[in-house]
Amino acid sequence: MTALLVLEDGRTFTGETYGASGETFGEAVFNTGMTGYQETLTDPSYHRQVVVMTAPHIGNTGVNGEDDESGRIWVAGYVVRDPARSPSNWRSTGGLAERLADEGIVGISGIDTRALTRHLRERGAMRVGISTTLGREDLLARVLEQPPMEGSDLVGEVTTTEPYTVAAEGGHRFTVAAIDLGIKRNTPRRLAARGVTTHVLPATATIDDISASGADAVFLSNGPGDPATADRAVALTRQVLERGIPLFGICFGNQILGRALGFGTYKLKYGHHGINSPVLDRVTGKVEVTAHNHGFAVDAPLDGRADTPYGAVEVSHVCLNDNVVEGVRCLEKKAFSVQYHPEAAAGPHDADYLFNRFVEVIGA
Repeated sequence: MTALLVLEDGRTFTGETYGASGETFGEAVFNTGMTGYQETLTDPSYHRQVVVMTAPHIGNTGVNGEDDESGRIWVAGYVVRDPARSPSNWRSTGGLAERLADEGIVGISGIDTRALTRHLRERGAMRVGISTTLGREDLLARVLEQPPMEGSDLVGEVTTTEPYTVAAEGGHRFTVAAIDLGIKRNTPRRLAARGVTTHVLPATATIDDISASGADAVFLSNGPGDPATADRAVALTRQVLERGIPLFGICFGNQILGRALGFGTYKLKYGHHGINSPVLDRVTGKVEVTAHNHGFAVDAPLDGRADTPYGAVEVSHVCLNDNVVEGVRCLEKKAFSVQYHPEAAAGPHDADYLFNRFVEVIGA
């Protein structure tokens, strides 16, 4: 069945249906990872985004019941060039196309994803629609009706409705309250491996909820949408800082900590989406290859220290591709964050040490 992809500027691609039939809309972003497509699809940070895979061959290892980062696929749509005709992997329990169809995810295959990626790099991430039923003009009209990612408050659509607990492995050391802004399953696992019991709380949690959990520290998770809309999470983070509770944030959580400290956030032209971004850790001087999924960044000074209501703060990590702020560190509070994903289940694992750093901060 023929499928049509139309960007908001009118650029059009014709291909074949991949997954479910129908229409879908979202923000078009490209992902440069060559592996980990199942983790990408089930990452809540990709909510309302149509993901274009730059690697041409997708679906080779099928899907399984172990690698999901949440209970469902979150991407709004999926774009691949050359899908696998049949999966081949000892862990596979099914095909990717069938999984997409089962969950109602509309996709397109057989298009020039390199040309589409170059277009998005030049023009920036933009609204997009994929349809198996509409013509070009009707689809473009629908695309232009969609809200942009800027100003979108999406955390409430992905957060857990009820608290739950992931127990420590091999003996309990500390308790962490994780604020679920779109958390991935591997985060509590990485903490559990270090003797941390994690109480995952909804994004609506209060400082009293954190206290009631008996938490020794707070974790701010990844998540979708515009951080400028997350006033509730920012207010909660400021209360955590005022009480001197140790805090670690990643991805969206980095942007929340940045806002809580008084910095602004801004929309990147096309964002960072993939598993191969080089980041300099200014604390150690090491360069890490890291996993990213963010379209917004913190606007903090790259040089020197900044004075904030919570003491001096410095930029701790920087992206070597474009000098985007990739982490901030409080010098007078036990609080730090990074813009990328140290828990990346599909890898790379260069940044896994940050969970060790978090445990060290809690115990200090």
